[in-house]
Amino acid sequence: MTTPTLDCVNSPADLKGMSDQELETLAHELREDVISIVSETGGHLGSSLGVVELTVALHAVFSAPFDKIIWDVGHQCYPHKVLTERRAKMRTLRQKGGLSGFTKRSESIYDPFGAAHSSTSISAALGFAVGRDLGQPTGDAIAVIGDGSISAGMAYEAMNNAGAQGRRLIVILNDNEMSIDPPVGAMSSYLSGLYGHSPLVALKDIAEGLESAMPGPIREGARRARQMVTGAAGTGGTLFEELGFSYIGPIDGHDMTQLLPVLRSVKTRSTGPVLIHCCTVKGKGYAPAENADDKYHGVAKFDIESGAQQKSKPNAPSYTSVFGNTLTKAAEDDPRIVAVTAAMPSGTGTNMMAKRFPDRVFDVGMAEQHAVTFAAGLAASGLKPFCAIYSTFLQRGYDQVVHDVALQNLPVRFAVDRAGLVGADGATHAGAYDIAYLSNLPGFTVMAAADEAELMHMVATAIAHDTGPIAFRYPRGEGVGVDLPEKGEVLEIGKGRVVREGDQVALLSLGAHLKECLEAAEMLGAQGIEATVADARFAKPLDTDLIDTLAQTHKALITVEEGASGGFGAHVLHQLANSGALDNGLAVRTLNLPDMNIDQASPADMYAAAGLGAENIYNTALKALGTSLKVIARLKA
Repeated sequence: MTTPTLDCVNSPADLKGMSDQELETLAHELREDVISIVSETGGHLGSSLGVVELTVALHAVFSAPFDKIIWDVGHQCYPHKVLTERRAKMRTLRQKGGLSGFTKRSESIYDPFGAAHSSTSISAALGFAVGRDLGQPTGDAIAVIGDGSISAGMAYEAMNNAGAQGRRLIVILNDNEMSIDPPVGAMSSYLSGLYGHSPLVALKDIAEGLESAMPGPIREGARRARQMVTGAAGTGGTLFEELGFSYIGPIDGHDMTQLLPVLRSVKTRSTGPVLIHCCTVKGKGYAPAENADDKYHGVAKFDIESGAQQKSKPNAPSYTSVFGNTLTKAAEDDPRIVAVTAAMPSGTGTNMMAKRFPDRVFDVGMAEQHAVTFAAGLAASGLKPFCAIYSTFLQRGYDQVVHDVALQNLPVRFAVDRAGLVGADGATHAGAYDIAYLSNLPGFTVMAAADEAELMHMVATAIAHDTGPIAFRYPRGEGVGVDLPEKGEVLEIGKGRVVREGDQVALLSLGAHLKECLEAAEMLGAQGIEATVADARFAKPLDTDLIDTLAQTHKALITVEEGASGGFGAHVLHQLANSGALDNGLAVRTLNLPDMNIDQASPADMYAAAGLGAENIYNTALKALGTSLKVIARLKA
């Protein structure tokens, strides 16, 4: 693959001297380059391929980094990264020490705002617009938001505020659910007159002219595309206009003869907030992606010719599939079981239940706040809702967890996927905080699965638990390979288990680091130190009997969790302090995620950086035992 035009681009400024035809050629080469890169690294391919022409057009018309181009979520930013002085590093994407898979302020001056969660771009862009108007050295603010992200309430909150303020602000709605493909003909002729020698007509006239220039059948397709997004039955973008925006579109996001004149006209003429409705195709230009159900949204390394992904064969089923299968089987026996997810049916495994019971699974879109309160309403009606949301995304619905679930003590079952560190998605997707932010809520029961069999038991426990909210967390990826029971058992609330007996040091694990604790116990055993390993199962309520027994019968106690400080270890320390167990020489150490953001790497490397590997546990136990023996000797003296 040769890319002579792309090879001449060292920064976005190089696009300014290119003709429109050269920009079209650049877009073609950029698409091929992105495909080549992601075939080696894996990552978010479909979204990036859908915005290639838009990325080229934006950088050709606007002047980054002075102008702020803000990519919502950020999973469509690979073409942007290639054009913004990072092409040489693109094959380090999502790897240890490499480029992030999302926009990241610390990575480049061309990333004005970091993002990996949805629907933040318009709010951030408005912040930059206010900064500009108050004298800060910044230019135009352009938010690029997808039709999935704009379903979240935050986007409308921002648009409502932006429309009321009336500041110059550009929002590009990247709509890849309905694509229109008008011929060049009349549309091209109309658009080519928008910029250059034509008079400075109102943006509303541009919007009306766009549709009138379309042939009849294409005009009807454009009308349907607009109605899908705006909900407007007339000829104008009523919803957005009522919010104070000038609405332009829909336009073909893969046609540079449409993109360039519209962007140039908006840059020249806009004085207030503008929304450009841009229709694109996810996975555009790569047949395997366009034809796939998921449009190659997230892929492993793949063969470019065939599109076949090089996914390793798992040795054990994934935690997500175990949850999905277990929930589906349980739903066969209990018609009150329903599931809610926020735009992640396949990511959370609820798609399995949806195939069997489509009327009992609800995908509410990228709207975690609504998902939580909707689940609360389902619970209040007498149903048994499972609210399946990644740990990192559940953060977005925390007020609803507190106000609408916990305060009313409603039995919503939270399936918290992607708990702990998640690998290539990095710090933005780390499930670091849910133990702490759920365990401090009155009436909440919080569990963590040590393996895939334990996850089955916790699903069964959640189904049987009707006295208040309950959550169970589990990591990304495959399980540890234990035998799975035919059916999960209902666990006794607040009771852990001892999986290995010892008498010198106790390793008390919460969640999927039980395997590392057992490995550390083997290492200690090789040194003649017998370690007890216990699986707490519950972060709340604590098994106080188990904790007190371990404290009374061992010289040292180490807690281990895949979560931030303030979680399980902190609750155990409170219990030990209040019971007086710390008064007689017991050495206690809490191992948890450090007070820092850990960049993307393999999960093993990330946990090593966090100090949570088996060797870290082993060394911590040795030091704690040494401290305990010194304290005991001092007390005896």
